[in-house]
Amino acid sequence: MKLYNTLSRKIEPLQPQNGPAVSLYTCGLTVYDYAHVGNWFAYLRWDVLVRTLKESGYQPAWVMNVTDVGHLVSDADEGEDKLEKGAKREGKTAWDVAQFYTDYFVGGMQRLGMLAPNHLPRATEHIPEQIELVQRLEEKGFTYIIDDGVYYDTSKFPRYADFAKLDLEEQQAGARVELNQQKRNPTDFALWKFSPKGQTRDMEWDSPWGKGFPGWHLECSAMSMKYLGETLDIHAGGIDHIPVHHTNEIAQSEAVTGKPFANVWLHSNHITVNGEKIAKSAGNGIRLEEIEDRGISLTALRLHVLESHYRSQSKFSWDSLLAAQNRLNGLYAMAVLRWQPMTIDRDDGAFLHEQAERILAAMQDDLDSPKALAELSALQNKLEVMLVSASEWEAFEHLLTTLDNLLGLGLMDQPDISKEQKQLLARRQEAREAKDWATSDELRGMLKGQGIGVRDTDHGPIWYWV
Repeated sequence: MKLYNTLSRKIEPLQPQNGPAVSLYTCGLTVYDYAHVGNWFAYLRWDVLVRTLKESGYQPAWVMNVTDVGHLVSDADEGEDKLEKGAKREGKTAWDVAQFYTDYFVGGMQRLGMLAPNHLPRATEHIPEQIELVQRLEEKGFTYIIDDGVYYDTSKFPRYADFAKLDLEEQQAGARVELNQQKRNPTDFALWKFSPKGQTRDMEWDSPWGKGFPGWHLECSAMSMKYLGETLDIHAGGIDHIPVHHTNEIAQSEAVTGKPFANVWLHSNHITVNGEKIAKSAGNGIRLEEIEDRGISLTALRLHVLESHYRSQSKFSWDSLLAAQNRLNGLYAMAVLRWQPMTIDRDDGAFLHEQAERILAAMQDDLDSPKALAELSALQNKLEVMLVSASEWEAFEHLLTTLDNLLGLGLMDQPDISKEQKQLLARRQEAREAKDWATSDELRGMLKGQGIGVRDTDHGPIWYWV
């Protein structure tokens, strides 16, 4: 399997440390609001990564975090904690807000047919681990304290600019982050923030440096290393995390361990609507319920995600989502051929096995889902004419199972029609053979009223769900 590694800026063979085991950490949701379609694009892409690893014989240990404290509205470690902001917006405690949107997030993963991560740790449940990480950094001389918290001194980590290829000499204070006069360097970041004097936060903890809460970047390092060890095989997240969040994770983690934090870094590109990045602040954060309200299935959203490569800037539109639904319906029509094996003197099971291997190979090539879907469309068009012979049934089942394992489209979940519906289909065929077109049309209408379409072929009628 090959993946594009942001660290090296090239596609490389995956070489896990303890193969076939693969340690994988993916950045999850900050649970102060509903997850939107832009979030789901990234999460579905990492779901497909895990699926491809499994289908390729690897054994992924997948950790996805839940950020339920410490994510400030500014990369400058300034502004309000997003959970506190959500609490004020909704008139609840930050704890209640975090629980509500965490439950929504988990429910959304299930509705989208995502695999469950091995661990879904919350930052608030790992405060001791985060405090210990700051203490280790302090012991090694990487920290200093100013009025609002404990900070990491990026000048002490010579490789700080390497990952994102930052130009620190030209970077002025305030260009990437807002100016904090007490910070030694504009890129320094908070490891532990102090609670404002005279205020009691919903979420705050005692620490060796005073009451407060962890910095956003600290959380991922502490939780990933707890569950997966000091060096990850793969770390994945959004492309916008490269210059700040992931750069800071590397700095604090490698300063403590002296080891590479992750061997492979994957980044999902932006999703746009009408040329604008999808974001809650932009007011274009479409929710899953809005998709379903338009009569479009969430599996169609999954298929739409697969239509673009994870490293490309993808465009979301309602028209393209509707097109994905139509494409999905066509795949379901192909899938139900498993219930209709034909008496055809042909055994091309080798062809079906080969197609399964070609689709898997596309996904193993840096998760090339557009190529995999192109292969799948070509197969669909061919089977529409060829149909499936009884001797090919086992190979076809294997193909559908492989596709479901890889892409999660639920092809094997498409049910057979009932005995009574099969009788209607047989009666219609008899009417056609007798050239009783009126009865044939009447029976077609009855089947359509039950959600069943019919396509006539040289080998007899083929039904599909409509």
